[in-house]
Amino acid sequence: MNTARAAADTGQVLAASSDVLNVIAAFAGGLIVAGLLIWAVRFGVRVKDAEAPRPTPDEQPKLPESGAVHEERERREPNEVPQTSDEDERLRPHNLHPSGTKRGDDQTRPRWSPGNSGSFGSGGSGRT
Repeated sequence: MNTARAAADTGQVLAASSDVLNVIAAFAGGLIVAGLLIWAVRFGVRVKDAEAPRPTPDEQPKLPESGAVHEERERREPNEVPQTSDEDERLRPHNLHPSGTKRGDDQTRPRWSPGNSGSFGSGGSGRT
């Protein structure tokens, strides 16, 4: 009988030690996570301190004296690729135009003519 009682006491001691180890492991894990969070905050503060300061209100951009700049509308036409006089001559980058488009000769805005459809893709007959 003493062996049964001793075995039961040993099991209780082992169970108790297992619970204690679990609590100690959870506490150590919590300390590690808390330490990592504290390190991350300190690292972030150091990085922010190393950045350039924010501009003061005097350094902010201002409107020009003439006022706000408004958009400009213009019609553009494609730039044609220059033709070479001889077929053996190659076009080099300095022979090409710097932009793919140029200002168009006709600057009148396109308008809808009466009787045309003003609805895109409806398939209807439009105004009649």
